[in-house]
Amino acid sequence: MPTTRAPAASVRRLRSGLCAAVLAAAALGALPPPAQAAGADPGPGGTGTHRDARLQRQLDRLVAQEDGPPGVIAVLTRDDRTRVYTAGVGDVATGRPPHLDDHMRVASIAKAYSGAVALRLVDRGALSLDDTIGEVLPAQPAAWHAVTLRQLLQHTSGLPDYSADPEFLRILQADPRHVFDPRALLGFVADDALLFRPGSLYEYSNSDNIAVALMAEAATGRRYEDLLKELVYRPLGLRRTSLPLGYRLPRPYLHGYDVVPPAEPEDISEVLGASGVWASGGIVSTPAELGAFIRAYGGPALLTEKTRKEQLTFRPGDSSEPAGPGTNSAGLAIFRYTTRCGVLYGHTGNFPGYTQLAATTPDGTRSLTFSINTQTSKGNKPALLARLRTVQEDFACALLKDH
Repeated sequence: MPTTRAPAASVRRLRSGLCAAVLAAAALGALPPPAQAAGADPGPGGTGTHRDARLQRQLDRLVAQEDGPPGVIAVLTRDDRTRVYTAGVGDVATGRPPHLDDHMRVASIAKAYSGAVALRLVDRGALSLDDTIGEVLPAQPAAWHAVTLRQLLQHTSGLPDYSADPEFLRILQADPRHVFDPRALLGFVADDALLFRPGSLYEYSNSDNIAVALMAEAATGRRYEDLLKELVYRPLGLRRTSLPLGYRLPRPYLHGYDVVPPAEPEDISEVLGASGVWASGGIVSTPAELGAFIRAYGGPALLTEKTRKEQLTFRPGDSSEPAGPGTNSAGLAIFRYTTRCGVLYGHTGNFPGYTQLAATTPDGTRSLTFSINTQTSKGNKPALLARLRTVQEDFACALLKDH
């Protein structure tokens, strides 16, 4: 079968985008379902009640930038009310606007899903945050054996990033739809030393959440995909969320684009396979279900109070990739965004064609998801990222208002 060559720029940017017992059914059933977004307006342009014209203008200006995204969708949910704002298009070819139920790559927000799996296993005694790679994954390099689950979840492990490995990138450049064995991704850096003493520094690494998923599998004897279903999808009623290994996206989907003016936007939605990112960046979801997930994971519904206290122990100044709105601090597979209007918990992500934010109030009753269909990060279009963060903070303030 002939290979499909990805745009070279997209592959170069991949790094930043990537860049026990089976639980009893009774235990799973004990989790209350998240509040549903009753009365949601799934259509374009923020046409629900209490539309904020200023927020709409912000989105319109974002897509009007020369290097801006073809489209954007922002979803504000407060208790049982959801407002959907869109600008531009989710599909350049047809002119279809972004939609609340469009599938999309959530990029590194997938790390929050692996965090949810690991922390729910901690709640049930299948894992401990102080468990080490050596204890749970003894076949991994001896130099890594002292790294703990806590350090992996907080990106203080020192594990070298497999997605920056030259051989990994060479394979991807030659065949962007190459099917990697996701459980062997750490093999690309197995001969590399730790970047620093575990726990001493912060370095965002895609290797961390691959190791988290492998520890979850080793502790339970279950496949990570099955753990996601049992511990996350089913309890939260997520029926349109998945972890595919191929390059196809479920229909309908928000198309992702490589935007390099003056060339026309290039649709790269299905250029890259997802097996090379797996637990670190491979989740596909919808704006509606992403909001339901982050309200549960960042709020009090998903974890015990004891485990949540560990989850929300933050390192000031350490940011997600890309940085979220306001001032960032790093917890366990979650970040604190301190905006001028208050605090949100969440995660961001970027992947060729997509940049994502999902955030919630600490009580889990309000959420913001903000999705654009092009990639931006501190190393790729930093001016666009700065503008994006400004707009995201304005939406965060709208979410945090009392009425």
